[in-house]
Amino acid sequence: MILDRMVMAFAGLIILASLTLAQLLSPYWLLLTAFVGLNLIQASFTGFCPAAMVFKRLGAKPGKAFE
Repeated sequence: MILDRMVMAFAGLIILASLTLAQLLSPYWLLLTAFVGLNLIQASFTGFCPAAMVFKRLGAKPGKAFE
């Protein structure tokens, strides 16, 4: 899997997990959903994505978005 798809899959997984936790435990978990959304927006403008840096160090092949 290439880096771009790994980042999108990770973001989707975190969003779904936080929605589940908000439903089961506390609505404060929705703050994690908001954080992921804001991080995706800032990454689209700046190109800086901590998750992409971690996945790149783990050996993911770069895609077009995070070169």
